[in-house]
Amino acid sequence: MAPPSIDHASVLGELQVVRRAGLLRLRGSELPALETAAASSVTARTRESAVEALLRRAVGRLDAGTLRTAAEYTLGLAQGTRDWPAASRRARAAQVYRVSEERFRKHHEVMVLGQVAEHIVALAQDGAGAPDDDEQDGGTHRFVEVLAGGRTVRLTLHVHPVDLLRDVDVVVSPANTYLALPEPYKSSVSASLRRAASVRGVTGDLLDDPVHDELRTWAARHGTSGRPVLPGTVAATGSGAMARYGVRRIYHAAVAVPRAGTNDYDVLPADITRATSRALALLAEEHDRHDPPLRSVCFPLLGSGRGGLPHRVSAAAVWSAVEAELARGARWDVHFVVHTQDAARAVERIPARMRPVRDQAAPGRSG
Repeated sequence: MAPPSIDHASVLGELQVVRRAGLLRLRGSELPALETAAASSVTARTRESAVEALLRRAVGRLDAGTLRTAAEYTLGLAQGTRDWPAASRRARAAQVYRVSEERFRKHHEVMVLGQVAEHIVALAQDGAGAPDDDEQDGGTHRFVEVLAGGRTVRLTLHVHPVDLLRDVDVVVSPANTYLALPEPYKSSVSASLRRAASVRGVTGDLLDDPVHDELRTWAARHGTSGRPVLPGTVAATGSGAMARYGVRRIYHAAVAVPRAGTNDYDVLPADITRATSRALALLAEEHDRHDPPLRSVCFPLLGSGRGGLPHRVSAAAVWSAVEAELARGARWDVHFVVHTQDAARAVERIPARMRPVRDQAAPGRSG
């Protein structure tokens, strides 16, 4: 018997079957085209795991942002959704595009699954081989398009150490409530920024530690030397030696509360949102004090290091404040910097956390 045809129409039809059945019910589904495509492009121990691996590989080829996120929810590939019923997955995917479920069903869902089908056909034609470059590391610089205030906003995602940032006006650095910097030899974001901002001689000797000194001056000026500030407080300093690379300011966001008698910290998502909001307000205050005016700002996933917050929780807490500011019409150039692919995926899934809005299309029309 000849193998099933792996054409776009056949694959699209079977993707609709997967959408209705969900990943947990693949065992009882007839998916000859997907199985054939999986056999030629992925390696897995079972038929069901091969089909799922194929779906994940195809969805991973989609542009990061609304398209990929909607596909993950539609097919149950998003974390925690593999056992969701089809109606719940469709409702969540509709929220990504901020449209009604009916409009999503008639228009966006067809488009999303069509894009996945195209990549599955391409994978089957390419055959087995090494993962795509995008699947291995996704590159060190990416763009994520999101909706805010009824307009599309492009976020820049940096996947590399924070001290490699270039030409970003302001970098937000996580800090404890004592605004005490870690030693520069440590690996945290704040330690890396302190190290990058320092001035050293030709032999490596420390000549100037400007961020440390400016933070002490800030604390003395505000009467907080030796005592904690409120969580959510933001202190601004210069960038020291990082100025030569286009980084002009560092905003120190006090989000980590030291736990008495331990080396641990407590971090609350609400404090991260408050600090992010304050950082954006400070950016607006300082905007015209510099020439050229400050315009771009970069956030790490605050609280996800020693604070122990999951990447997705930190990303959601930061985005809550950023989205509110952008929805009010702010035109800041927003960046995120992360060090791992898991953290990058948390930022790329930001569109899935956007609040749904009422669809303005006429009933029964797909637009």
